[in-house]
Amino acid sequence: MAEKKEVLHVYFMPGMAANPSIFEHIQLPQEQFKVHYLKWIIPEKGESLKEYAIRMNGFIKHKNPVLIGVSFGGILVQEMSKYIDVYRLIIISSVKCKAELPGTMKFAAKTGAFKLLPTGLLNFVDHFEKVAFGTYLKKRAKLYRQYLSVRDKRYINWAIKNTVLWDCEEVDKKLIHIHGDKDEIFPAKNIQDYIKVEGGTHVMVINRFRWFNEHLPQIILKGKMEEINH
Repeated sequence: MAEKKEVLHVYFMPGMAANPSIFEHIQLPQEQFKVHYLKWIIPEKGESLKEYAIRMNGFIKHKNPVLIGVSFGGILVQEMSKYIDVYRLIIISSVKCKAELPGTMKFAAKTGAFKLLPTGLLNFVDHFEKVAFGTYLKKRAKLYRQYLSVRDKRYINWAIKNTVLWDCEEVDKKLIHIHGDKDEIFPAKNIQDYIKVEGGTHVMVINRFRWFNEHLPQIILKGKMEEINH
C-alpha cells in the first residue's frame, strides 16, 4: 500500500482592505494542499506592525505552513514569518524591502504626506458603482465593491502608514516573489529577483488566476520555477 503524502497547509493573506474572495478562483490540488484564508483584523490603538503580525500568527493552526501574501498582505506575511517556522514564504504583487517601494511612497514617508490621504475614500467605492458609465468602468466599480470590503478608518490609516514606513532593510533569502511586469502600484522597475508574470497587473491574482493555478503548486513544492516567464 502506497504511503500517503503529507498535506501542506497553505495560508493566503489578501491585500490592503481586501477580503479572501480575491483568491476564489485559485485552486491547488487537494491531495497535496489544504488551503486556509486569513482575514484582516482591526489593529489595536497604537499597535505596531510587529505586534499585529504576532497577533495574526494566532490564526496559524499548523506547523511549518506555507504563507502567501498579496500586496500589503505580502509585507505582513514577511513580518509573521519572523516569529514562526514556515515551509515556504511567497509574496505576490508586493515588495521585499523598503528599497523596492516606489518613489511616491518614499516621498510620502519622508514628508509625512501619507497622513493627508483621504482614507474615507474607500467608502466612495459604493458611490462609484452607482455613477460609473461604460462597460469597463462598471466592471471595475463592481470589482472594487466585491473585493475591497474592509472599510474601517483605523485599519486603513494603520495599513497605509505601515506600508510607506515599512522599515525592512534585509530581504529573507528564502522568500519567493511573484510580480507582474505591468504592476501599477509597485512598478517592476523597482523590483529585484522575482518570478515575472508577463502582462500581470497589481490585481493579477484575480484576473490571471489561471497562471497561478498552473504554476503555484510547483512554486510551493520546489521553491522556484525553471525557465518560467510567461
